[in-house]
Amino acid sequence: MKLFFTKKLLFWNNQFNRREMPWKGEKDPYKIWLSEIILQQTRVEQGWNYYLKFIKAFPTVQDLAHAPETKVFKLWEGLGYYSRCKNLIASARIIDKVYKGRFPSGYEQILNLPGIGPYTAAAIASFAFNLPYAVVDGNVIRVLSRIGGITTPTDSAKGKSIINELAHELLDKKQPGLYNQAIMDFGAVVCKPKAPACAACIMQKKCSAYQLGKVEELPVKEKKIIKKDRWLYYFVITYQSRIYIRKRTGNDIWQNLHEFYLVEKDRPVTPKNWLQLPPVKQVLSGKEAKVTKVSKMYTQQLTHQMVHGQFIEVSVNTPPELGADFTGVHYHELRNYPFPKFMITYLKEKNVNLSQ
Repeated sequence: MKLFFTKKLLFWNNQFNRREMPWKGEKDPYKIWLSEIILQQTRVEQGWNYYLKFIKAFPTVQDLAHAPETKVFKLWEGLGYYSRCKNLIASARIIDKVYKGRFPSGYEQILNLPGIGPYTAAAIASFAFNLPYAVVDGNVIRVLSRIGGITTPTDSAKGKSIINELAHELLDKKQPGLYNQAIMDFGAVVCKPKAPACAACIMQKKCSAYQLGKVEELPVKEKKIIKKDRWLYYFVITYQSRIYIRKRTGNDIWQNLHEFYLVEKDRPVTPKNWLQLPPVKQVLSGKEAKVTKVSKMYTQQLTHQMVHGQFIEVSVNTPPELGADFTGVHYHELRNYPFPKFMITYLKEKNVNLSQ
């Protein structure tokens, strides 16, 4: 199958592949790395502008390494999966300090950078340095599962091993970068998750899934994602036109982003008096406080959880005692801080200008 598949794939890539992306054909490992990190868990259409903004703001890895963290996170705002941004900064600093600003050219060196797994390392190694490492992402897994008729769950240890072996076997070792880009594009525009273009596919003859009528059944996954609901009630406390925010820390969602005073519940609540909720009552004890508005409920879907968020706007006549991690800023200063997506939506609906 190797000769047929690889030859046909490269023919398709040369004759029919019109998929355009700003990083396609790029040889600069920094730019390749940046595009790959941005595209993890992100659609190409969404990641495109972020990539261009990052390249403009940080033309070199040294620029990224020396940038203030808040500025980097602010630029990342809205992309989600913020651990990617944290690892991006950490890797840039390692490259700047350990490798003197030169992106490492060895696969193992690349793999050892924070936030880089086998797929990303293979992409950088093959695209920038023409090293013979096969990329295995969702598109590639789907193509190989269907071509090879692989019924073993691809998220199992055995399934991953089968896919990786087949990916390496089919790889064109002389032009790995070209091959890797071709198979990813083929999965994105022909061998799609839904409504694949089987009728016009040049792989029909050798595609096991097509021949057996199992295209829609492959690839197989054994694990189902269990989602949980979280209910976040944010108290937007203002004193003399200052609004109080803090940076999120700890091992939870939205690390390094900012938020208002938070009360989290395991179920939705609609108290008669929001100020009587125990945590709020404690920090506002003895102060003249007034609820001025309660927002609608906002939602944000994350991989393993559905977040429900509501904003309770409170004005106080003396400075609130929220703790040392809270900072009082003016509304126009909020543009300097990164926030989770549904908070941005809330602020924009309040006509808060977040443009820098």
